[in-house]
Amino acid sequence: MRFIDEVRITVISGHGGPGAVTFRREKSIPFGGPDGGDGGAGGSVCFIADEGINTLINFRGKKVFKAEDGEPGAGRQLNGKSGADQILRCPVGTIVKNADTGAVIADLKEHGQQVIIAEGGNGGRGNLNFKSATNQAPRIAQPGLPGVELNLDLELKLIADLALIGLPNAGKSTLISAISAARPKIADYPFTTLEPNLGVVSFGERSFVVADIPGLIEDASEGKGLGIKFLKHIERTKALVHLVDVSWCLDEYEAFEQFVVVRNELSKYSENLANKREIVCLTKIDAMTEEEIKRFQDFFEEQLDKKVLPISGVSGRNIDSLKALMIKCIDLDKIEKKEI
Repeated sequence: MRFIDEVRITVISGHGGPGAVTFRREKSIPFGGPDGGDGGAGGSVCFIADEGINTLINFRGKKVFKAEDGEPGAGRQLNGKSGADQILRCPVGTIVKNADTGAVIADLKEHGQQVIIAEGGNGGRGNLNFKSATNQAPRIAQPGLPGVELNLDLELKLIADLALIGLPNAGKSTLISAISAARPKIADYPFTTLEPNLGVVSFGERSFVVADIPGLIEDASEGKGLGIKFLKHIERTKALVHLVDVSWCLDEYEAFEQFVVVRNELSKYSENLANKREIVCLTKIDAMTEEEIKRFQDFFEEQLDKKVLPISGVSGRNIDSLKALMIKCIDLDKIEKKEI
């Protein structure tokens, strides 16, 4: 299934049915009065967040979604049937915007959350409602009110507690497969990950969701590589896990340059994103000596003035320590920034 996170659609709520102008025509009642029923209400367009859906692809083909119109009223005081609502199920994390104004109409953050986006028109009243002492045979009724037509932009921002970031081939996909049941494609060439992956991590009695984001490169904010289109998916996260591949670096200065490149792209995209709490991990350490690992770790900790964790998604080294640190990071009030 293709991962679609932006789409534009049109929704139209149903028109209300018109009221009826009718009179009783019975043999035993020579002066039958008005008995026109009311028109039915038009159906509304509703969005429901569904955790079983993870992409907006269902909205890609069909562009117009319309609720049913209400049926007209009839004689014998019969009211018209209301039109059926148009129910649109979307992923948790979907933002619904007015495409013409840019205003946010709804932000569906929780499973089962339901929002009426376009309310159906009310049905018109039949002539029975207009009978009075001075007007015993009214020949008027109301037309139903029209529905609402809206152009909408749907934007998906994945709901995750933490996000894995770093340059291409930093080991993000390997790590998420090591700590969760997610099985992203893994290869030794850049941009193996072409779309975000989510994994549920369990540790002790706790569980949380981690997102694996396609790698950034220098000038990604200017459209190079995969650009920054996927960074919106980590805006909701509580913290970032920044992976730096130190396995191929000639020295610690070259490794730190990798870290700086990604940090610069985060700052260009959003100051709020750049200020999120961040766990820094040195990855792919299996082929390094303990002396080399310590040298890189000490350099990073001196530059950043906080702890840095060397890990390996292949051997599992320090993976449990990372999980524990992730949980601490989610519990924001229990941790100081220098601890991570």
